[in-house]
Amino acid sequence: MKVKYLGKITGKQDGAIWNGYLFRFDAKGNCNVFDIKDCMRSTDTRYMAISNFTLDKADVIKPHSNSVTFGKEFYCPEDEFPLLYTNIYNNYAASDDKMKGVTCVYHIKKNGTEFSTELVQLIEIDFTDNSIWRSENIEDSRPFGNFVIDRENAVYYAFTMRDEDKVTRYFAFDLPKLGDGLYDEKYSVSRVLLGEENIKVQFDCEYHRYLQGACCHNGFIYSLEGFTDSAVNPPAIRVIDTEKKEQKAMYLFSDFNITVEPEMIDFENDICYYSDNYGNLYQLEF
Repeated sequence: MKVKYLGKITGKQDGAIWNGYLFRFDAKGNCNVFDIKDCMRSTDTRYMAISNFTLDKADVIKPHSNSVTFGKEFYCPEDEFPLLYTNIYNNYAASDDKMKGVTCVYHIKKNGTEFSTELVQLIEIDFTDNSIWRSENIEDSRPFGNFVIDRENAVYYAFTMRDEDKVTRYFAFDLPKLGDGLYDEKYSVSRVLLGEENIKVQFDCEYHRYLQGACCHNGFIYSLEGFTDSAVNPPAIRVIDTEKKEQKAMYLFSDFNITVEPEMIDFENDICYYSDNYGNLYQLEF
């Protein structure tokens, strides 16, 4: 892998890229938007956001945005951006509804450089309290789980750390369509429940050390893990071949001297962009 430092954007959680725009989220539903082309032309390596917004109903749902990705479906044919998916992860909703294994789906609207969002769907793993999802005898450190979407094949992957087994378990589902689910009066959107009967594929990988951002590209899942300057849970990228169910890990701390907690990873035109908690932005070549 080759690593190229680009500059600095805002930090915090995961983000997603579409048509030259980079959306970077914090843990409270706030987002800064960057124009990648303008960033690349800039002589200043501290890049400025062109806009910012807060996700719809973020005060109630509290999306942590540990994993963020654009999907395949558009809310309206004339929209510039497809549906945006971001997860609750380890935040509790204001109503104490823990919402484990929940992903929020948003319609993004753009008017000039102004952005706004509308929550249009919730996707929920319906077996997060069962032994197929979590360890039986101990409390898993991240029972809320993470997710990633294979846009090309319309597959929704959910995955969770199983502390007792020391494995990370992946589940593949058909990506729900916008019209799927039943109306949820509490959040005024449809809620899709993914049960065990909806699992298309299930497989275990080596234990991931604390799940961070993730993305899917050309049949591979790129999952980030680890913390800043941690020898126990070092910053790393884990690459999973979804066909062979095999993986390899690249330890950023020891191999590339990248020591800050990894947060964001996504591809644009086959170029991989990576950013850490501090907002350092890199291009990665695998």
